[in-house]
Amino acid sequence: MSTSVITTPNAPSPPAGVPLSQAVRKGNLVQVSGQTGVDPATGKPVSDSVADQTEQALRNVFAILDEAGASPEDVLMLRVYLTDVAHFAEMNETYAGVVGEPYPARTTVYVGLPPALLVEIDALAVLGQE
Repeated sequence: MSTSVITTPNAPSPPAGVPLSQAVRKGNLVQVSGQTGVDPATGKPVSDSVADQTEQALRNVFAILDEAGASPEDVLMLRVYLTDVAHFAEMNETYAGVVGEPYPARTTVYVGLPPALLVEIDALAVLGQE
């Protein structure tokens, strides 16, 4: 089974010197690397709001999934990385509005991210499932 690297200009490119792909597809599995609230057009965070960054991170994830031939409905798991526990409620509300039901499985953990970044989200999708 071959591995395909997924790349799209509709999501931010990995930072220079960082050895990762936007996503990798192997068979019917697609793993999207962590996406932040960075606008692919400007290369900068969309705002200093965790709600705005959550929405943009999910847009970036969905753009990469689209390039891989997947849709949000194919997502089994989303992992959310937050920099501050105080942001959980705001992130959760935005997440629910963007992702919609039925919700995929999810893990949320608290981490350190580069300055100005408040949230990072990655995804695992399975294609061709009924």
